[in-house]
Amino acid sequence: MTHRFEWMRYILLCLLVLGLLHTANAQQPKWYKGNTHTHSLWSDGNDFPEMITDWYKKKGYDFLAISDHNVLQAKEVWMGVPAVEKRRKALGKTTMDKYRARFGDEWVTTRDKDGVTEVRLKKLEEYRPKFEEPGKFLIVQAEEISAGLGKAPVHMNAVNLREEIKPIKDLGSIQEVLRANFKLVNEQSQRLGVPMFTHINHPNFRWAFTAEDMAAVLEENFWEIYNGHPGINWLGDETRVGHEKLWDIANTLRIAQFKAPPLYGVGTDDSHHYHGEESSPGRGWVMVRAAKLDADEIVKAMKAGDFYASSGVVLDDVSFTDGMLRIRIHAEPGVKYVTEIRGTLQGYDTATREVQTPTGDTYPTRKLYSDDVGKTLATLEGAEIAWKATGKELYIRASIVSSKPHPNPSFMGQTETAWTQPMGWKK
Repeated sequence: MTHRFEWMRYILLCLLVLGLLHTANAQQPKWYKGNTHTHSLWSDGNDFPEMITDWYKKKGYDFLAISDHNVLQAKEVWMGVPAVEKRRKALGKTTMDKYRARFGDEWVTTRDKDGVTEVRLKKLEEYRPKFEEPGKFLIVQAEEISAGLGKAPVHMNAVNLREEIKPIKDLGSIQEVLRANFKLVNEQSQRLGVPMFTHINHPNFRWAFTAEDMAAVLEENFWEIYNGHPGINWLGDETRVGHEKLWDIANTLRIAQFKAPPLYGVGTDDSHHYHGEESSPGRGWVMVRAAKLDADEIVKAMKAGDFYASSGVVLDDVSFTDGMLRIRIHAEPGVKYVTEIRGTLQGYDTATREVQTPTGDTYPTRKLYSDDVGKTLATLEGAEIAWKATGKELYIRASIVSSKPHPNPSFMGQTETAWTQPMGWKK
């Protein structure tokens, strides 16, 4: 009897230990790959949302937010088949043929109206069950709030949204337009008790706004360090800075002038085309370290800055503790990695100079800043990085640049890169 009791106690103890290990593993944060900016036939994309979602899931993404302009996929919409096919620029099978081949005639809903065949665009609630799997794939509802000031596009993505946002346009300035629309999202989040976040989209698209605009709108804490659309002027030009410098100017002004947290940088596709054309998917994404694959948890992790942006480079780990930045790169054979530690030091040269911009720019003049703003503090090679901050930095961040050419580049000479979030600014 005593022997049997000892065995029962041993089995119960083993089950308890296994349960504790399972709970610990379940709570251990994991990296999740996702895209928060993409378009479908619901706005100006050229494929059905189911086809797009299917592509991202098959490519190993963990979550996707299809962010059509000023609309949520939550109402009845019919679209003429000729209009669907007109958006496809590539040759080959038609959009409708591909759609039917993938999902079957039973899924595709059409009707004839006034002599034109129309297809009904499926709502998110209809196609979501086809793709979502707990812990494996998640669809997050989103909208690209597409406002503007005159001809300048002022766009921002709202992620984990519950209600459609009608954009506020043409206020007194770019900053006022940004601020007014961010407030709409923040109000919805607070009213519904749902964590949401917004990110500024492609500020150099049609040269819409400046780093000063991004810095001053303190209602916002995210922007697109990398957007895969070829038309967003990522590199800048002679009179207008590229995305890397935009980020550093905005963060320097935020911390030094506004006494506010810096902007976190996201990577996105901003894909519109899915048949082999220019604005294609798979160019940029975020890697989020979250407790589980859940929309609320993803948003919370991103708001905490526990993510990085990438156009191809994968990080196994990134941390900043007691002034020490550590990065472990998931290195590919034969690929070289150079990590640039960038930041702005206390007492930096604040001098600026004004330059005339080309005709049609939102601003007739813009400011160029000294090299002290976002200067390169260190250049390190290899897959393991350990670098100690001095404490004199307003902030630091890292760009991890590989020697591997991007397989689907959005600009000339692009290689795969990853960007960490600003660190060292919490004093």
